Amino acid sequence: MIDVYSAATPNGHKVHIMLEECGIPYRVHYVNIREGDQFKPDFLAISPNNKIPAIVDADGPDGKPISLFESGAILIYLASKAGKFLGRTDREKFNTLQWVMFQMGGVGPMLGQAHHFRIYAPEKIDYAVNRYTNEAKRLYGVIDKQLSHSAYLAGDEYTIADIATFPWLRSWKNQGIDWNDYPHAKRWFDEIAARPAVERGVAVLASDSKPITDDKAREMLFGATQYKRH
Repeated sequence: MIDVYSAATPNGHKVHIMLEECGIPYRVHYVNIREGDQFKPDFLAISPNNKIPAIVDADGPDGKPISLFESGAILIYLASKAGKFLGRTDREKFNTLQWVMFQMGGVGPMLGQAHHFRIYAPEKIDYAVNRYTNEAKRLYGVIDKQLSHSAYLAGDEYTIADIATFPWLRSWKNQGIDWNDYPHAKRWFDEIAARPAVERGVAVLASDSKPITDDKAREMLFGATQYKRH
């Protein structure tokens, strides 16, 4: 049984989907990031960067409990534990990992910024909106090109690269994206969205997800609290 500390965000859904795909038993603990749960000492003990998700596996590599934070690291750990979705040969593994790093270093941060400045920023800054919307479109273009000659991001097999990237593209409309410009990515997106494990994964904690409308939630997510040393 793996304990998952999470919320219904793209990074949270990565881990929910992976656990469903692997059939690994897990127990979910909701971290209410709108109320500041991410800054509580118990959570910081397993996620020092005060971000979700984090996991605790009672049956770690040496038979002892292990805690992990950072969604990419968690995906790699779960893939290694289950022996799935990472690749069988070293060549396949490194090919998969480069696309995981592409998501972690590019897709997540840049689409997150596009989403923030387009939807949540208290004032519309044209420079920021244009910069991150254009970068979102560039990244979708990279994905579309890759998928024009392979079924999945790392080749012909579904891997953690796809699991890592898919949740971030679910907010395509808020990122200023028109699917008509990315037909290969759209084909891939629809295929993954229809996977039963993915449907179950994105439903985890979805009922707890609410629009960010109140001042406290804005402060916890975007205000000075997140910059304090905890």
